Amino acid sequence: MAESGSWTTRVCGAVPEKAQLHLAMLALQFGYAGFHVVSRAALNMGISKLVFPVYRNIIALLLLSPFAYFLEKKDRPPLTLSFAIQFFFLALCGITANQGFYLLGLDNTSPTFASAIQNSVPAITFVMAAALRIEKVRIDRRDGIAKIIGTLACVGGASVITLYQGPTIFGGPTKPLHQTQWSSVVQSITTTVTPTTTVSTQEWMMVRGDMKNWALGCVYLICHCLSWSGWLVLQAPVLKKYPARLSVTSYTCFFGVIQFLIIAAFMERDSDAWMFHNLPELFTILYAGIVASGIAFAVQIWCIDRGGPVFVAVYQPVQTLVVAIMASVALGEEFYLGGVIGAVLIIIGLYFVLWGKSQEAKFAKETSSILASSNNRPTSAKSASLTQPLLPPVTETV
Repeated sequence: MAESGSWTTRVCGAVPEKAQLHLAMLALQFGYAGFHVVSRAALNMGISKLVFPVYRNIIALLLLSPFAYFLEKKDRPPLTLSFAIQFFFLALCGITANQGFYLLGLDNTSPTFASAIQNSVPAITFVMAAALRIEKVRIDRRDGIAKIIGTLACVGGASVITLYQGPTIFGGPTKPLHQTQWSSVVQSITTTVTPTTTVSTQEWMMVRGDMKNWALGCVYLICHCLSWSGWLVLQAPVLKKYPARLSVTSYTCFFGVIQFLIIAAFMERDSDAWMFHNLPELFTILYAGIVASGIAFAVQIWCIDRGGPVFVAVYQPVQTLVVAIMASVALGEEFYLGGVIGAVLIIIGLYFVLWGKSQEAKFAKETSSILASSNNRPTSAKSASLTQPLLPPVTETV
C-alpha cells in the first residue's frame, strides 16, 4: 500500500501526511459546498435527474482512468471476478444509490437542508464502522470516549447552525439581484425571476420547497446518507485487498455509468433530455464531473486509505459551516450567532475525534513495538536453564 501511494508523496513533496490529509478534506468540503448550488442550478434548468449523473460519471471516468492506468500500472493487482463484483457493489452503493437519492431529495427540498442532513453521515459511518469492526472503539479508554464525544459534537454543531439563528453577527439586507456580479450569478442559477426583482436565495428556496414533497425529499436524503456512509465504510476493506486507489475509483465510476445507463434506458425516453441547450447546463455538468466526482473521489478515497472512513466522515459538518460562510460573504446573507456557536462545536468535535485517533495510533504503535521487542529476544533469554540462576547476581543490583 505504501508503494501505491509513492506517486502522491512525490507530488506533495515534503509536506507531512497529516497536513496533507487535513488540507485535502478542507478543500473537499469547499468543492462539495459548491456542488450543492450547482446541482440545484441543474435541476432548476430542467436537466434530467438521470442524464445528469450519467454525464457526471462519464467525465469523472475520462478524467481518472488515464492517471489510474499510468500511475498504478506496477501496483495494480489483476482484475478478478471477485474484485469486479466488489467494484460493482461499491458503484451501486456509492454512485447509483448515493447520487440518485441525493438528486431526488434535492429536487424536493433545498441545498441548505441537503447539506444539513448530510451531517448525519459521521454518526452513521461511525456506527457502521464500529459494527463491522473496521473502526475500533474502546469505551474503556480515553481515545474511544474522545471519538464518541467528538462525533456527537460535530453533528450537534452543524445542527445548531441549521436550526438556531439567534441575533445577527454581521451581514446586511439582500441587494437587488442585478447590482453585483455575485447576485447576478445567483439569479441565473437559482431563480427564474426578472433581473430587477429583489429576492434572497433563501426566500426563493423556501417558495420552491413549498411546491415539492418535502417529506418525501427527506426520505430520499436519508437514503442518500445511508448509501454514502455504507460506501465510505465498504471502501476500507476493498482498499486493503486492492491497494490501487485511483483504479478502484475508476472501476467504481465505470460500473456506476453502466448502472445509470441501464436505468435511464427504461426511465428516460426523451432524446432531447440528453442534449445541452446552453452554457450554464454544460457548466453544471462539467463542475459535477470534474470537481464533485473526478477530483473529489480521488481525494476522498486517498483520505479513507490513510485516515479511515470515520476521519473522512467527521469532516462532513464542516461543509455546513462553509455553506453558511459562503452565503454570508458571497451572497450578502446575514450570519447569525447560531453559526458562531455551531462553528465552535464543530471545531471542538473535530479536535476530539482527531485527538482520539492520534492517541489510538500512538497506543497501537507502542503495543506493536513491545510485541516486536519481545519476539526479538535471544533464545537463551526466553528459556531458563536449570543450571542458571533465576535471579541476577547481587553485584548487578544497585
